Amino acid sequence: MTMRTVVFNQKGGVGKSTIACNLAAIGAHQGLRTLVVDLDPQGNTTRYLLGDAADCAGEDGEPLPTLADFFDQTLRFSVRARRTADFLVETPFENLHLMPSSPALEELHAKLESRYKIYKLRDALAEVADDYDRIWIDTPPALNFYTRSALIAAEGCLIPFDCDDFSRRALYALLENVQEIRADHNRALAVRGIVVNQFQARASLPQRLVQELLDEGRPVLAPYLSSSVKVKESHQLARPLIHLDPRHKLTQEFVALHDAVGGGVWPPA
Repeated sequence: MTMRTVVFNQKGGVGKSTIACNLAAIGAHQGLRTLVVDLDPQGNTTRYLLGDAADCAGEDGEPLPTLADFFDQTLRFSVRARRTADFLVETPFENLHLMPSSPALEELHAKLESRYKIYKLRDALAEVADDYDRIWIDTPPALNFYTRSALIAAEGCLIPFDCDDFSRRALYALLENVQEIRADHNRALAVRGIVVNQFQARASLPQRLVQELLDEGRPVLAPYLSSSVKVKESHQLARPLIHLDPRHKLTQEFVALHDAVGGGVWPPA
């Protein structure tokens, strides 16, 4: 069965795209057929996985298909509608495909919300589920139509946490939002864990905040992801860490985290 995971936090700058892309790339590198869905209009995930090819046309000279094209199609019913597979593109990495983002997603948001197309992504991913072992969904930093669509389409949620007090305060509301989506729309949804990102082991504040979450019984995953300039290099070169520097400490932390994600869920289903 395909494992469908959304990486979600309403706070920006917590590493959603970096986490989604690197976990997906590790799985693909290990031989898992993997799809990444980029729902953020900023398109950081698309740029990370495609590099300059994100701006290029396909083999037929047409622009790359994007999620904006997919969602726009849902607003224009046709018996000749394109299949989900028509909106997937190959990345330079074996076993790794992408549904690219587009700035046009921002323009479509209000129409999609008013027409209640909230289940269309779930149906689209179900259509290609047999083709993939893992589906990772990156989301914008807001609880909006796209993040709700992702939470309805997924069975698991990872929550990045960047070790500051603002993130901790927002975390509680976020967990409640996930539980509301679970109760109203998707009984299969569960939080797979909180991913501690940019962790500084020698600083007292990150240690204290993480320990408080553990003391509260929150599902904090280990290992914690270290802060490293290697991430910026990875972004610039459009090469996930497993392909850029497999032996790097942060790469190995991501590998261990990838293995841990398949473990327990919170709350129990």
